[in-house]
Amino acid sequence: MTWYVAAFLSALFAALTAILAKIGIKNVDSNLATAIRTTVILVFTWGIVLFQNTASTIPQINRNSLIFLILSGIATGLSWLFYFYALKIGDASKVVPIDKLSLVLTIILAAIILKEKITLQIAFGAVVMTIGAIVIAVAK
Repeated sequence: MTWYVAAFLSALFAALTAILAKIGIKNVDSNLATAIRTTVILVFTWGIVLFQNTASTIPQINRNSLIFLILSGIATGLSWLFYFYALKIGDASKVVPIDKLSLVLTIILAAIILKEKITLQIAFGAVVMTIGAIVIAVAK
């Protein structure tokens, strides 16, 4: 599978996540909904790790990688808490485009932290995505 296919499938399942979560969160506290979702993900992903027998490589993870994976997990948890709260009180069709501004923020942070190059084409795309998200979010 190419990264294009994997990225598209990620986008597809993220879209389904938003729709299914918006339906499921109707009469549920957003933090509780996040905890339920996270528990399902926890069981699902550890099931895959155990099935693939890759858990035995845990001791080989270096300290630096472990620290950054933990920090990434904390960032993910915070993102999900705010995302579910926004879905609870807002329209999915408006919340999700603002949430997807993470694409633009990732481009900026990748340039600053990872020293990735931002070409004119990438900058133009980021500006277009930002404008699109704002237009959708403020639409009546």
